[in-house]
Amino acid sequence: MSKIAIVYHSGFGHADVLAQEVAKGVAEHGDTAELLRIGAAQTDFDDYFATISSADAVILGSPTYMGTVSAPMKAFMDASSKIYFVRGWKDKLAAAFTVSAAPSGDKLNTLMTLSIFAAQHGMLWVSTGYGAGNSDDTSAATEMENRFGSALGVMAQAANGSPDVTPRAGDRATARSLGFRVAQAAQRWTQQ
Repeated sequence: MSKIAIVYHSGFGHADVLAQEVAKGVAEHGDTAELLRIGAAQTDFDDYFATISSADAVILGSPTYMGTVSAPMKAFMDASSKIYFVRGWKDKLAAAFTVSAAPSGDKLNTLMTLSIFAAQHGMLWVSTGYGAGNSDDTSAATEMENRFGSALGVMAQAANGSPDVTPRAGDRATARSLGFRVAQAAQRWTQQ
């Protein structure tokens, strides 16, 4: 059984929803998810680093604020330099999710930031596994999986709604799928 660490920040509850869905996907594969929610002013990440170090994979999550990761996620990333210098997460699997109010909201830059962070640590990236999205702007399209056509990681839209309503069902299913995919990849990766 694999252990997957889900490290994320949520400013308004929407990333919480996605993190829970990612965890459901991990559980559907029969594995364990460790949810590590970054607090708004958190500066001590030692317990998080220990959990990640003992995990088979890590899934990073951040809302997209001003075209990139949130400040609390960036604080976590910067604090991980002590792990970076000893290559403590080298060859660990990694993936990511993000959410913003706008359909684009520059979410791709957030996913790129997280994937570069993982690459700097020597981690191996797990994509969504989806092909290109092909949806329109009808209400039915919001229920489609991977409606934004992202291969790099999960993109979701909060649409200025309550976390009880948004992200929509399709975005939640995409997050669940990523959790399952990372757990599946971790199982293959650790059976050497």
